[in-house]
Amino acid sequence: MKLCSCLLGNSTQVQPNKCGIQLQLSMSNFSVNTSDCAPVVVPEEIFFIIATLGLLENLLVLIAVGRNKNLHSPMYIFICSLAVSDMLGSLYKAVENIFYIIFCKMQYVKCRGKLAKTMDDILDFMFILSLLGSIFSLSAIAADRYITIFYALRYHNIMTLKRALVMLGVIWAFCTGSGIAMVLFSYEAVTVVSFTVLFCFMLILILCLYIHMFLLARSHAKKIALMTTSSVHQGANMKGAITLTVLVAVFLFCWSPFVLHMLLMTFCPQNPYCICYGSIFHVHGMLIMCNAVIDPMIYAFRSPELRSTFRRLFCCHKPNWT
Repeated sequence: MKLCSCLLGNSTQVQPNKCGIQLQLSMSNFSVNTSDCAPVVVPEEIFFIIATLGLLENLLVLIAVGRNKNLHSPMYIFICSLAVSDMLGSLYKAVENIFYIIFCKMQYVKCRGKLAKTMDDILDFMFILSLLGSIFSLSAIAADRYITIFYALRYHNIMTLKRALVMLGVIWAFCTGSGIAMVLFSYEAVTVVSFTVLFCFMLILILCLYIHMFLLARSHAKKIALMTTSSVHQGANMKGAITLTVLVAVFLFCWSPFVLHMLLMTFCPQNPYCICYGSIFHVHGMLIMCNAVIDPMIYAFRSPELRSTFRRLFCCHKPNWT
């Protein structure tokens, strides 16, 4: 079973004689549907609109951070990494819909054999890279927030811009290698299990950092509250931790149904209950697309500096960034 080509938002079954792209949708199990649950189909136009909106929003985040030198800090570098991950997910869906129109609806080019597999692998790789990039970017943001809270006085010595960039280089190199491996062995059940274990492990790691941060943050704040500037920084750091909490909560809400779907379709594809859960798979796909739209809104709502940058970009005012 392909890991993610089943996100095609136009049909619940693939008919090779009508469409050259032989995407192996997990929802093709409905051809032998043994449940009473009718599949919920989301129109492809809705997928395309949401994907385009997410792509533009995250591109705006990258432009804003690049234009405003006040935002050139490790935290916003990690946020840019998360924005790139969201962009990959949105771009994946937009490209997939374009391919569907060209090869399936309009049939300008017949896509079969090696070309179909190559296109499918590229789309799978983009999707997997988006998910892995999001997980590790959130982990990097969590580590950054941890350092700002518990090592506030040494933060700028520990988390330099250069180290943040090196960290992101390692993260994206690992994600790229893992994405390629998952595409090559995407038909194996062990790949789905590994994918799910990695997903759960990174989220548990983030959760452990959270628990440690929020249990000890108050007592730690009292120790450094003797310095006025430190207390101010501590308040800002906790605000950043809360922002991360919201980001992770949205990520879990949007991605967990898809991960569960992968497990069910791998280990119980013929079970009526699993098929019934899979009947709302298009809704799961739409939630993933919505994640890319929601994240930039969270950045803007929680960061006055980023919100001010957006305002200046839209109003075409000459910025006074230094």
